[in-house]
Amino acid sequence: MWKEWWDTYGGRTLGIAAGFLLGIIYLICGFWDMLFFALLLCVGYAIGKNKDLKRGPLVRWERLTEWVNDRWPWIK
Repeated sequence: MWKEWWDTYGGRTLGIAAGFLLGIIYLICGFWDMLFFALLLCVGYAIGKNKDLKRGPLVRWERLTEWVNDRWPWIK
């Protein structure tokens, strides 16, 4: 049962846990940092969901570096 659950929701769980751990640092400082914490949780969930659904990376690094090289050829 747990293996099936982990295979289905493992990425989302790890994403939320990572967002939570990174966001704990910001909770100490105040309200606006708490909102940033919520943003980290959402980003962690989105990354985990992509992993669970096997959609691939959010950022296609090859396309990004190709775009940067075309736009600014002096940066390499």
